[in-house]
Amino acid sequence: MRIVIAGGHGQIALRLERLLSAGGHEVAGIIRRPEQGDDLREAGAEPVLLDLESAEVEQVAAVLQGAGAAVFAAGAGPGSGVARKETVDKGAAVLFADAAERAGVRRHIVVSSRGADANHQGDDVFDVYLRAKGEADDHVRSRKGLDWTILRPGALTNDAGTGLVLLKASTGPGTVARDDVAAVVAELVETPATAGLTLELVSGPVPVTVAVKDVAGN
Repeated sequence: MRIVIAGGHGQIALRLERLLSAGGHEVAGIIRRPEQGDDLREAGAEPVLLDLESAEVEQVAAVLQGAGAAVFAAGAGPGSGVARKETVDKGAAVLFADAAERAGVRRHIVVSSRGADANHQGDDVFDVYLRAKGEADDHVRSRKGLDWTILRPGALTNDAGTGLVLLKASTGPGTVARDDVAAVVAELVETPATAGLTLELVSGPVPVTVAVKDVAGN
């Protein structure tokens, strides 16, 4: 299956690209800078140069054409200001979902954030981020042409993954390794029975494959 990942040079995305390519999938990662391409090729993914902050929906749909799944894993990053929370964390996510729908790519995974809520209160940059993610998630959920799953990890760490997680509609606060987030996304891509679910993810006691099967009702 061809899988297109938005934010292809992100920390979760690079991990995900390695997992998916090792699993025999054809993986493409959307990047903004040409110098990021070698990292994607090393991870087994085809780099696609496209700026989701300025692209038109038709351009993104062309990249998605023929894909079996789309994964939104882009983010403005912790050092970015309020403006890019709107243009990347919200705007790019909305654009990517609209483009996937236009291209007929039904399977759609969003890497969001625990606490994302369009009605979140507060004026700090992180508050703006949670509102932006919440608004983007709401938009994705409104798309009738997408079989979406929204994943909301807790606080991310670079610890080595354990392969053990808690994946539920509501987990409570917690941390989770980026390795484990990537592993869960890889399972979600191939578990269409999770479509229509918004799931929180933190470290926990359940093996990733079992956790995904449990929420899918298998």
